[in-house]
Amino acid sequence: MESVFRAAVEEAKSGNEHVIATVIRTSGSTPQKSGAKLLVRKDGSGVGTLGGGCVEGDIWFAARQLLKRGGDAEMRDYELNEELAAQDGLVCGGTMYFLIDPVRDGDTYGEFANEVVEAYEGGKPVAIVNIVKTPKDSGLTVGKRMLVRENGATSGSLGDEKLESESARRARELMALGKNDYVVTSSGVEYYIEAYTTPPTLVIAGGGHVSKALAPIAKSVGFRLFILDDREEFANPERFPEAEIVKVGDYETGLQQLPINANSFIVIATRGHRYDDSALASALRTPASYVGLLGSKRKTILIYEALLKRGFSLDDIRRTRSPIGLDIGARTPEEIALSIMSEVLMFRLGGNGGVLKLEERLIQAAARRAAKDAEPVTAD
Repeated sequence: MESVFRAAVEEAKSGNEHVIATVIRTSGSTPQKSGAKLLVRKDGSGVGTLGGGCVEGDIWFAARQLLKRGGDAEMRDYELNEELAAQDGLVCGGTMYFLIDPVRDGDTYGEFANEVVEAYEGGKPVAIVNIVKTPKDSGLTVGKRMLVRENGATSGSLGDEKLESESARRARELMALGKNDYVVTSSGVEYYIEAYTTPPTLVIAGGGHVSKALAPIAKSVGFRLFILDDREEFANPERFPEAEIVKVGDYETGLQQLPINANSFIVIATRGHRYDDSALASALRTPASYVGLLGSKRKTILIYEALLKRGFSLDDIRRTRSPIGLDIGARTPEEIALSIMSEVLMFRLGGNGGVLKLEERLIQAAARRAAKDAEPVTAD
């Protein structure tokens, strides 16, 4: 999405009309989820993706037509039935909902996009609220948008003060982790919120074997990476080429000197009990939304006891995830790293850590359909 906003800033500077198409909601199995974006220029070129295939092609065409004929933003739904999905080699069976939003000369979208880019680069988080559906005779317009900042200040207007107040409050709740939400109000107005902050950051305290295995996995799933160790031979760019920041320092003060925010995830994997103790104490004083400690249950209990004696509360202890990782039977550093990153992603994305294997009832249903299709056709 960042590339789309950067492109939108450039288009606005050049005064070029364009369209921003956004997946605002999905149901069932779809090739892209809420938040996917595509910018379509007047010359037909574009930036971003809505999932490819016939879906993207149709929305692309609709965007170009909207640019040609003029008109306001519009919401469209696209049902992926088996026939359409098969055309693109997909196995989908869901519905995608899109906001197709034209950006014309004098529009504020370029200014909003610029603040989003600043948020990605480490500035204050922001959110954009878009009206996507209105009841008849409401006087509101699909495509009206408002920018919400961390301090509650706003730009733009939705055309209704109560709606602006309610949506701004929800937008600020989503900012910490840069999430989005689709809201249906009691009045029948529906709006979509997209919140933006820095990319998720994995902060690893300790540069040992597990940390070295964890770094490339974190990088591959879009996390920035910070490394802290008190030994230069374990904290250097050669050992961690994926890291944006590699810091040599003690754990007690080192974590406090890193740019950690709510979209940061701290993994403590130092070389010993007393280092884990000080690193965890320091981590709990940061605004990071996730703090995990590598180690056995016995070590975890001893460290928790030490922290409680130092004045930390039970809520602080409960905030810590330890022993860290999902139970996949991991043994090697690489397996443990995979287990840890899986839990971090589960926490960030809202998963439950369960298996995705089909239930027996669905397997039986597939067997019944296969048997029925295999029945011989008899002549009358």
